[in-house]
Amino acid sequence: MKIWKSIKEIRCKLNIKTVKAYHIKESFQQIYDTKTVDDFEKLLKKWYYWATHSKLGPIIQADKTIKRHWHGIINWIFKKLNNGILEGFNSLFQAAKAKARGYRRFDTISTII
Repeated sequence: MKIWKSIKEIRCKLNIKTVKAYHIKESFQQIYDTKTVDDFEKLLKKWYYWATHSKLGPIIQADKTIKRHWHGIINWIFKKLNNGILEGFNSLFQAAKAKARGYRRFDTISTII
């Protein structure tokens, strides 16, 4: 009886949806630790099914994005490349563009970049 009381207390104190979303996120990260393409794709399909049936709006939106980029995600296992470098360059360009605000000519802005 004491155990059930403590479980009820935990449920009342925790946001179960948040915990569920955290578990889904962590399991997605663990997929990338697999060594073979077959295991990677099998785990990704299993995760996708779990996430689509989670009834959590943000997770389902992320699911749809993953489904749109499914082929690229599967190809990651071959090259292990991501777009981090491109995102870094983009942030530098955006900062330079913000700094060049007010200049009218493109060659001036491109010089700042």
